[in-house]
Amino acid sequence: MAPDIVMRLLPFTAGFVLVAVVWRPSWLGLSLGDVAWQLAFGVIGAPALFVAAMLVQRWLARRRGALSVPAAADDAWFQAGFYVVNGPVEEAFFRGLIQGGLGALIHPVVGFAVGTAAYVFYHRLGRWAWADTLATALVGVPLGLAFWLLPGAPSLLGVSIAHIGATCGFLGPGPYLLRKLHLV
Repeated sequence: MAPDIVMRLLPFTAGFVLVAVVWRPSWLGLSLGDVAWQLAFGVIGAPALFVAAMLVQRWLARRRGALSVPAAADDAWFQAGFYVVNGPVEEAFFRGLIQGGLGALIHPVVGFAVGTAAYVFYHRLGRWAWADTLATALVGVPLGLAFWLLPGAPSLLGVSIAHIGATCGFLGPGPYLLRKLHLV
């Protein structure tokens, strides 16, 4: 996780903060948007995406014949804590900067397409297998659509909450739960 902080999270955060401080554009997602819709999406999306991501990980694990599982519950919780930071940082970069910026500069469809594709293929840089990389589209597409289409001003609130749920289902806590429940 330490290399992730230095190589990904800090540069993503620095770029987002720079744009937020210097320009404060409305498309960046700093608004709370329509809070009721944002919270509803996050509260419903997080557990739904947790379960969906866990099931996709189960299917992929059976295909590849292996699954990376935290050694103990405390490690799964530690990883979940990391994803609480990682999810909003990735959303700020891919939804706020890329999708929001290109959506305002060119067209919302272009912002959605490029932001979502960048989010998906960025995971390949982490040396993820192609099947795992492409599986991130199953979360990238609904989160990109939600950022674009939820009522109110663009907001990172709901998509960040849902992203945390999806990541916890796919990595760390989800695989740990799959092992504990003898589902893999």
